Amino acid sequence: MTRDPAATARTLSEALPYLQRYAGAIVVVKFGGNAMGDEAAMAEFARDIVLMRQVGVNPVVVHGGGPMINDLLSRLGIKSEFVRGKRVTDKATVEVVEMVLTGLVNKRIVQAIMDEGGRAVGLSGKDDDLMVCEADDPELGFVGRPVEMNVQVLRDLFNAGIIPVVAPVATGMNENETFNVNGDTAAGAIAGALKADRLLLLTDVAGVKNANGEVMTQITPEEVVQMTADGVIAGGMIPKTETALKALEEGVRAVVILDGRVPNACLLELFTDQGAGSMIRTTEPRVKPREA
Repeated sequence: MTRDPAATARTLSEALPYLQRYAGAIVVVKFGGNAMGDEAAMAEFARDIVLMRQVGVNPVVVHGGGPMINDLLSRLGIKSEFVRGKRVTDKATVEVVEMVLTGLVNKRIVQAIMDEGGRAVGLSGKDDDLMVCEADDPELGFVGRPVEMNVQVLRDLFNAGIIPVVAPVATGMNENETFNVNGDTAAGAIAGALKADRLLLLTDVAGVKNANGEVMTQITPEEVVQMTADGVIAGGMIPKTETALKALEEGVRAVVILDGRVPNACLLELFTDQGAGSMIRTTEPRVKPREA
């Protein structure tokens, strides 16, 4: 590609207000979807996270890994049962979940960040009791709901200039208990405990759409509740918006549901007036530069 040096310089200059706005801010990013299985997309995501850290943002990456878990369960011959569309996570399944998320997936992301010149440390909700859970639904087995958060370890990593990469596996209230936690839920709980400036939920869709199928760039919690009651927000978007509302209640300044397939989606959202998805917050619509 032929690059225009003047355009590059102009872009950097226009980004200054946003760089100043987010200096020192905590941004929790839920990473998942198709990008996790694509090396080029993984490298691009890692580069964006390293750039965020370089300009003074404190990013926390929380990841999923459903397709990788499904693949290993299949190869091991472990069959999954489902209740109301949700996987029952028995002891054998949760052991596979922990192996895949804290081992394979977590270390791939850490390595990608390191390859782009950043410093990263992989951990799970078990480390330093970062995330302590109870069973979310007894019928689902070891599927956890965070009830206690201990985020000092993340602040210690920030202070050391290190990017935390968190696998959504948690300890329980009882000894030797392990829980699988939905990635969005884990990201929301971590963002709430940190009182993060932003929670970015990367998805494989463009954002939250209204009844006409148009992506909404700005939504209030009240609108989310009404759209859900009307059936406009449905399916897989419901748990994401529920996570967003809970995170806002716990002190996160704004939550953005954005399309992780868009190149440099996180940078577009944070450092331009265009944004890259649907922002949910309680204050007035976006301004230039956007403030929360």
